[in-house]
Amino acid sequence: MLEIRDLYKSYGKTEALAGVDLDVAKGETVVIMGPSGCGKSTLIRCINRLTEPDRGSITLAGQDVLALAGQELQQFRRRVGFVFQHFNLIARLTAVENVMFHLVLAGMEREEARERALAALDKVGLKEAAQRRPSQLSGGQQQRVGIARALVANPEVMLWDEPTASLDPILVGEVLEVMEELVKTTGTTMVIVTHEVSFALRAADRIVFMDKGMVVEEGEPEKVFSQPRSEVAGLYRKLLMN
Repeated sequence: MLEIRDLYKSYGKTEALAGVDLDVAKGETVVIMGPSGCGKSTLIRCINRLTEPDRGSITLAGQDVLALAGQELQQFRRRVGFVFQHFNLIARLTAVENVMFHLVLAGMEREEARERALAALDKVGLKEAAQRRPSQLSGGQQQRVGIARALVANPEVMLWDEPTASLDPILVGEVLEVMEELVKTTGTTMVIVTHEVSFALRAADRIVFMDKGMVVEEGEPEKVFSQPRSEVAGLYRKLLMN
């Protein structure tokens, strides 16, 4: 479904991606792990063109992503849900208004958008908080609103950029629980950047380890954690054992 070939991206003299190849099958959950600065977030931001790669190719369901522009690119982005590390909610809007905002912006009738937004909030366990503003929600609840916002358009692919990194440790569990439930129940193709080893072991079909802008190892969770071949996978195994 998703094919990435020979992807490069540099910021000045710093090479963030150094020739990444990655395939993701339809319905597969792929977790990307690696040390800070290894290129994980840059990679998934390139998939929906939030970051423009320097060269390489990205194909989603046969469509050349890097050839898209204007209205075609906007339509493509509606097919790809993105959960940010920071919540990026609009402070003056309620939870349901935040979730429905992009649907209305795309031309959907407000009542239909509202119904879909409430259904998305229900999926993340926040329907009762639909009328609250971000300031009235905990960090974990705000991130769940962000997840609902990504879900509401029924995307073909969900991209997650370290969705628990901005949360207090006590709130991480509630977001991981929602994520794990969505993996089990939606059948949506997911690419998840995270450092949460136990979550990856439970939820991933495949784990991809990156280091210095390259994929250095990939495989089924139990195999890569029990018999790591790369230094990075070995470090994550130690985290799991502690």
